[in-house]
Amino acid sequence: MLSSSLYESVFNSSTIGNALLSPTPEATILAVNDAFLKGSSRRREELIGVSVFKAFPGNPDDREDTGEMALRNSLVRVLETRKPDSLPAQRYPIRIALPDGEENYEERFWSAVNTPVFDQDGEIVCISHTATDVTEQERAVTALRESEKRFRALTNAAADVVYRMNPDWTQLHQLQGHGFLKDTVEPDHSWLEEYIPPEDQELVKKGMHKAIRDRTIYELEHRVRRVDGTYGWALSRAVPMFDAAGEIYEWIGAASDITERKQVEEKLKDANRHKDEFLAMLAHELRNPLAPIGAAAELLQMASVDEARVRQTSQIIGRQVSHMSHLIDDLLDVSRVTRGLVTLEKAPLDIRHILMDAVEQVTPLIRARGHHLALHLPPNTTMVTGDKKRLVQVIANLLNNAAKYTQEHGNIELRADVQASRVLIAVIDNGIGMAPEVAARAFDLFSQAERTSDRASGGLGLGLALVKSLVELHGGTVTCESRGIGKGSRFMVCLPLSSVRGDRDRPHETDSDNQLMSNSLRVMVVDDNVDAAAMLAMLLEASGHQVVVEHRPGRALERARKAPPQIFLLDIGLPDMDGNALAQRLRAQPETAHSVLVAITGYGQERDREKAFAAGFDHHLVKPIDTKELYKILAKINKA
Repeated sequence: MLSSSLYESVFNSSTIGNALLSPTPEATILAVNDAFLKGSSRRREELIGVSVFKAFPGNPDDREDTGEMALRNSLVRVLETRKPDSLPAQRYPIRIALPDGEENYEERFWSAVNTPVFDQDGEIVCISHTATDVTEQERAVTALRESEKRFRALTNAAADVVYRMNPDWTQLHQLQGHGFLKDTVEPDHSWLEEYIPPEDQELVKKGMHKAIRDRTIYELEHRVRRVDGTYGWALSRAVPMFDAAGEIYEWIGAASDITERKQVEEKLKDANRHKDEFLAMLAHELRNPLAPIGAAAELLQMASVDEARVRQTSQIIGRQVSHMSHLIDDLLDVSRVTRGLVTLEKAPLDIRHILMDAVEQVTPLIRARGHHLALHLPPNTTMVTGDKKRLVQVIANLLNNAAKYTQEHGNIELRADVQASRVLIAVIDNGIGMAPEVAARAFDLFSQAERTSDRASGGLGLGLALVKSLVELHGGTVTCESRGIGKGSRFMVCLPLSSVRGDRDRPHETDSDNQLMSNSLRVMVVDDNVDAAAMLAMLLEASGHQVVVEHRPGRALERARKAPPQIFLLDIGLPDMDGNALAQRLRAQPETAHSVLVAITGYGQERDREKAFAAGFDHHLVKPIDTKELYKILAKINKA
């Protein structure tokens, strides 16, 4: 065994600073060697018998000084585990005396090991605390880290990738990726597979073989695999380096990141393609109505054309001219909106009136295709600020779009929901739907969705672009989504609510209309078209009237006897019994003999009007009905 004097000699002569600490929470310093005194710049009499935490306190003004806490935790671990515990490169500033007598803290880093020392009974008698000053090493590491950080920032800011190739391009000697490509510092034989996507490898091979053969500059645009694993585009140029014998000993190259430029080029190509498709579509759409117009003109030149044929021919011409007018209106509208030439005539509006007017516009198309339209309106007045004509146009375009791309007898839903400071208007259909890439560009100009390969639904694909522009002019947004082909579509318009009170928005402002709003009428709507009847009923209910709806003439007669309405709105083309016959029955039964009867019909010729009046009708309105005319009729009834 070592004698105590020999142990003390070894302890004091060690070049590693060492202090013996008591195994207590205070960790009193029992002994220190010369190396410890030199490293801490202290005298032995200052330390012996003093807690190590008092002798070397933490700096209360230094938030990053965690050295004292780390040492305390380490000593606790030694006592609990009875095993040595290491503290590598721990920041522990120490207090030093300045020449002027003041004290300050000097930043130091220590690599320490705390080791339990046992007596012959296995009890811990002290803890050996060895501490090596590693401040200079840590500062060197920090300086190197900062240097590398600055270098990386510099290389990332550089525009071009720099690389070196061997003479036959089989080995990449070095590549500085500058944040665009992965750096290579060792020779790489598999660079082609590592940096170039498979579809561009043959192109790159041809380029480099030509440069080697011609002993000239290599220059090529190609795709590359970027640092993050995605693909980008690079313009690569490399020049051959010749030795004294005129042989190529190396290629020095630089590559520029042209990904953004290529993306812009692709967008321009797409825009040009969409423009060409649009022009072809426009020609197709204009030729369609021109064909029947031309045929009609030839027919009218024939001497043997009778009156019925002339009438039929003129109707065909009228419809086709109307169709062409709509196409031209769409073109002009989009042109004006995109050039900022549209001026909105904004006013406080009840969104319910906007939706009902839009439904009224598209009702003929919806009826023609046998769609079921579900309409969900807010129960209370919901005010927005906008141009009534343009907002009606937005919703009508969306409904028209849904009707065109929904198979016959399909379902369309129009709903408005109020959320905090906005109103959400949704047009939902169970039609043919869209692929994700089509939905993403649904509102782009010149982008009629290729949802029907034969374009049987017609149109120029401008309606949705116009919708987006008009909604944004109103400070709103519009989105489109579809779960895929055959799974329908959803268009969502979001408009900010107006702070104006609802009583400032009246859709009809004449004295008679104000009288109408204050007096409720009992109304019965009879129409076998469920959607049309529901829409008309909601329109009347929104004006304060009590409305009942029936779809069968027999049920209408029975219900009218029990609770006679003041006014009937009757469709003419009813099943089992047409509207004229129903009117005669209503006039014949005492309960409804004096009720007001209004014909709501698609038959608008003079003989149709005469037949209706002969059957007992008081008024005759042609679908789609003029709501202002209907309001006038109701107002007169209120005054009677």
